[in-house]
Amino acid sequence: MSNTFDPVTLEVIRNALPAVANEMAADLQRTSYNMMIYEVRDFCTALIDPSGELISQNVGGVSHFVADLGVIITDGMQRYGKDGYKPGDVIITNHQAVAGQHLNNVVIYMPYFYQGELLMFSMVRAHWIDVGGTSTGFGAGATVADPWLEGLQLDQLKIYEEGELNDTLYRVIKDNIRFPESSLGDLKSQMAACRLAARRLDELFDKYGRDTLLSAIDQIFDETEQKCRNVVMQLADGLYEAAASIDDDGVLKGEEVPIHVKITVKGGDMTVDLSGCSAERKAAINSRTYAGARVAYKALTGPLDPVNEGSFRALKVIIPEGNIMMARFPAPMAGWSGIVPTVVDAIVRALAKAMPDRVPAGHHGLLGGAVVFFGTHPKTGRRFVVQSIEGGGWGGRPFEDGESGTVSVCQGDVRNGSIEGIELKCPVVVEKRELRQDSCGAGKFRGGLGIDMQVRNLVEGKWNFEMPRRGKCPPWGLWGGTPGEPGGYLMKLPVEDSFTIMAGSHIQVPINAEAIVRTGGGGGWGDPLERDPEAVRHDVVEEFISPQSARDTYGVILRPDGEVDTPATTQQRNALRLRSSFSLSSRSRMFPTSDTK
Repeated sequence: MSNTFDPVTLEVIRNALPAVANEMAADLQRTSYNMMIYEVRDFCTALIDPSGELISQNVGGVSHFVADLGVIITDGMQRYGKDGYKPGDVIITNHQAVAGQHLNNVVIYMPYFYQGELLMFSMVRAHWIDVGGTSTGFGAGATVADPWLEGLQLDQLKIYEEGELNDTLYRVIKDNIRFPESSLGDLKSQMAACRLAARRLDELFDKYGRDTLLSAIDQIFDETEQKCRNVVMQLADGLYEAAASIDDDGVLKGEEVPIHVKITVKGGDMTVDLSGCSAERKAAINSRTYAGARVAYKALTGPLDPVNEGSFRALKVIIPEGNIMMARFPAPMAGWSGIVPTVVDAIVRALAKAMPDRVPAGHHGLLGGAVVFFGTHPKTGRRFVVQSIEGGGWGGRPFEDGESGTVSVCQGDVRNGSIEGIELKCPVVVEKRELRQDSCGAGKFRGGLGIDMQVRNLVEGKWNFEMPRRGKCPPWGLWGGTPGEPGGYLMKLPVEDSFTIMAGSHIQVPINAEAIVRTGGGGGWGDPLERDPEAVRHDVVEEFISPQSARDTYGVILRPDGEVDTPATTQQRNALRLRSSFSLSSRSRMFPTSDTK
């Protein structure tokens, strides 16, 4: 295979391969039946080679899917062998023993042959709204005992074989899911996207030839790897550590689930060791994925570049079998992704001293506020499900405030469902979707704000409340910034006067019950007393923070006309600095360190 070709050709191919995945994504969105795909965008599209190496993935695809695509191909190759795939084959899989996720994340993939040779696979992983069992919406919650309760398990099955539908398998799937018209419609959309990829690949191979195209892919991998190494080489060699946690796993109430990361930097190599994280749990928050390490590494080394296998060649990930991030089947995994963003955040936090000009404070660090209400409409007799993912606050950065109401670092371009779409399709009223005042951590650059999404159901039905809490380990501040406020779920029944904290799934409620899906805010970066007073005034005017927070946390006093009272602000900030200095001095005397004489 020749490695000699002109740089223009290389750049065209470098951009053409992600373009194929992006066009697959556009085709999937236009033709899907499920709001989680066409509006929320909970999916990814990709090209994978027969050895399981990632050739390209769509821009904005769900980030934490990136680590669990190639393993599906390597498993499929072990199952069928290279000669076991034929043109016209369509494989469906969601089995947790290979790519440990909740069963709703269904993969459809097809082999691509050029002149009779198997060269690639086109793949779509997308969130089905139901796969039977207790899977409706976003999985079955932390208390589901095993995968068989969660839903239908599909393990590398050919739903089409050489172009012929496996009618028995199709009917088994149809008879065991609550929304067959939606999920099987999405199946056809996934297949259409894969077929589109085959047409585009035919065009590329016809134009450039097999050897040139495959040589270009090898060089793209090498160059991507070197770019990542160049970033890591700028860091001081050494060992970096950080810890985090979620409040509990939903089964063992009150027992924190620890997350501990250990990062070794040596030259251009980075090793992420997650051995210190919790062992696998009886609760369904387990996963089997390298996503936590890979998403963090990609964000630190090349966040804006297209992703391919070269993006991770210089990264070594250590996760022992039986770890919560490398759980062994049949450990329950319905809430598999709940803690992955916090793992990513902890990895980034560990590198704060090594990259002080780039690392932000902690973000809300959960997969997002899942809005899930479902039931049967009494007038039409049709089943329905309300679905949305609400974002939270990101941490303040070394140069600007954190973003508000944005999905987690693991979710790519996932977005919330529109209020109009939700109310048009389902019997609910969205009472409000608003930023939470003072949910942001304070800092020279404050964190982003979380959201309150309040929904009233107009018919009887069931709510799913699955998000873990970060009350004991809220989104942290950096360099003097304060933590953001954690999120949670609240419920108010028609006979009640106030909202109470709620957790669990399949919670039966009467007409006119109200739920609030509350997301956390991001931590602050830097000393709040160094924040520009005009920025504080703007935040008060916009109701991002309260006048009390402006005074007590930022030391900014506003006049009755709303302008900054400069002399009073100077006096207040001096008083707060003195109080802080006195507090630190007292603490030092009470709790001396080894450096204290």
